[in-house]
Amino acid sequence: MKKVALITGGSRGIGLGIASQLLKDGFAVAINGVRHFEMVAGTIEALKNAGGEVMYCRGDISVAADRHQVIEAVKNAFGRLHVLVNNAGIAPKERKDILEASEESFTTLMATNLQGPYFLTQAVANWMIDQQKKDDSFTGSIINISSISSTVASVNRGEYCIAKAGLSMATKLFATRLGEYNIPVYEVCPGIIRTDMTAGVTEKYDKLISGGLTLQQRWGEPSDVGKAVSALALGYFPYSSGQVFMVDGGMTVPRL
Repeated sequence: MKKVALITGGSRGIGLGIASQLLKDGFAVAINGVRHFEMVAGTIEALKNAGGEVMYCRGDISVAADRHQVIEAVKNAFGRLHVLVNNAGIAPKERKDILEASEESFTTLMATNLQGPYFLTQAVANWMIDQQKKDDSFTGSIINISSISSTVASVNRGEYCIAKAGLSMATKLFATRLGEYNIPVYEVCPGIIRTDMTAGVTEKYDKLISGGLTLQQRWGEPSDVGKAVSALALGYFPYSSGQVFMVDGGMTVPRL
């Protein structure tokens, strides 16, 4: 019986890279997103045609009722869940200096990028504990997709940085709490990844990368993140709960 992974924001970008890799590595996958099924049907069909066991469960993780609905959909479809990947996240609608950014933007980003994953993790963790009590062989893990922005300041999107920094602490908190159940919690920090979210700043980062911003002089791809997440989900780092895994091409290596 295949292990099941739930990936929030899994129908495009980094999330799709993660879902694709987990499917290749033998997981059944539940993909969550906010778009209507008709808008993601082609992606889901392509994953199925590649031999994957995949379902789509629509829901906004910033909304408590939707989080419950997503979990129930996974329970009804698979009856089990071994891996939660908290990937869903949004960028500010407008990148504004922190001296001008709106409280509305701050509230919106916190709800989706921090509050949603925090309470989804709470619910899934309790379900994993229950599964473990019923089955001694059960193994689970939780993987938070953070960002280099959790430690690297960008004053024109401060709300995003603060949300990711909060998610970093949430990783440590849940890793600490779930240690007694041997359910590891990890943080993966992507750097500059080629997605629709970064499409608008392609020219800017092309110049920065060619100028030495990263040690490996190329953009990161969703598949780079997918491989890192899959290694964690497969249990290749069983004694590393609470740790941060950088997928940034060496961008955050201190240099003189």
